[in-house]
Amino acid sequence: MNTVDQQHIWHPYAKVPNEINAHLVSSASGVYINLDNGQQVIDGMSSWWSAIHGYNHPNLNKAVVDQLGKMSHVMFGGLTHDPAIQLAQTLVELTPENLTKVFFTDSGSVAVEAALKMALQYWHNKSQINKHKFVTLRGGYHGDTFGAMSVCDPDNGMHHLFAGVLPKHYFVKSPSMVAMDEALDDLEATLNAHSDTIAAMILEPVVQGAGGMRIYNPQYLTKAKALCDKHQVLFILDEIATGFGRTGELFALEYVDVEPDILCLGKALTGGYMTLAATITTDEISQGVGTLMHGPTFMANPLACSVANASIELLLNSPWQDNIADIETVLNIELSSLRLHDKVVDVRILGAIGVVELTQEINVEKVQNQLIEHGVWLRPYGKLLYTMPPFSISKQELLLITKAIKTVIEEL
Repeated sequence: MNTVDQQHIWHPYAKVPNEINAHLVSSASGVYINLDNGQQVIDGMSSWWSAIHGYNHPNLNKAVVDQLGKMSHVMFGGLTHDPAIQLAQTLVELTPENLTKVFFTDSGSVAVEAALKMALQYWHNKSQINKHKFVTLRGGYHGDTFGAMSVCDPDNGMHHLFAGVLPKHYFVKSPSMVAMDEALDDLEATLNAHSDTIAAMILEPVVQGAGGMRIYNPQYLTKAKALCDKHQVLFILDEIATGFGRTGELFALEYVDVEPDILCLGKALTGGYMTLAATITTDEISQGVGTLMHGPTFMANPLACSVANASIELLLNSPWQDNIADIETVLNIELSSLRLHDKVVDVRILGAIGVVELTQEINVEKVQNQLIEHGVWLRPYGKLLYTMPPFSISKQELLLITKAIKTVIEEL
């Protein structure tokens, strides 16, 4: 245990001093994290779903080093650079045809903030200043900044402490794989009653992430978009967690080819090397917004853009769809039987996502230590024990993760 870390560093979702010991990392390579005590663990979390190629990849290292020799950063106000230009062009080519304008930010939460501001300013400039609220799904998560918190689940999310100071928005029933009509009815009723005050709907497509790791019928997206169009409500998709292959499609919206008005990307955008995000929108919205009063200091950081370009190239030139299909197959074979376990509520699998929902809250420190003993790093929360491994993981390495999950559940 490092005393300075324990006494002076405030870790995410933790107290100071941290009640749960943070494990000291000395290095990382491939899918492995090397702890300072000599233990080596397979990272089944892809560093919060971002390190899709694993660690210390030579292609990504080279992109950073090459760019470092030119410039590590330059302000984006009044200046531009080739890495940002190349990345913007790539994102416009990869995302739905209607999305043509790219606004870079420095984190997923800020990408959401930018999206919300775009929607509000769009309607304000159309003299519809009454459209200042949002509608979103229960069980959603969009980040920890104030605008993002306001569209996270208000009851079962992480931000209930701030309920009294956050703007009040509309929350509708979340769909599932089998129950979609009731959720659509709830959305339609909300839009019928309040669309004159709603600027946009924001939701995570197909998979709700940190709000509960729920998977739902992709057809909901098509029907929800149609309802939003009918009621003149913009449609924002938050693909920060699902983008760049995680669900088995390059973007989860491709399950139904829905075209959002605004799309948020982050996490795996740089292959987990450094923080970067993007908010992408249409010609109409960008023209309607005009000047967006938003400009992070490290917006379009050249190092981050360079490694993002390298990461996307590496992904697209790999058999990523086959790799993710193989991961999904192993997860299904190894984890599906846990649905019959008396300590398990549900098992949810899609692409390179495997989720086991338990009947009781998980003792995070105890379970993490058990997993480390089995050579695996996972970060459970609430009642969820889940894995989102790097796409480069081998079958043998993935089997060690699934075996550790099953063993830990037996030991609960």
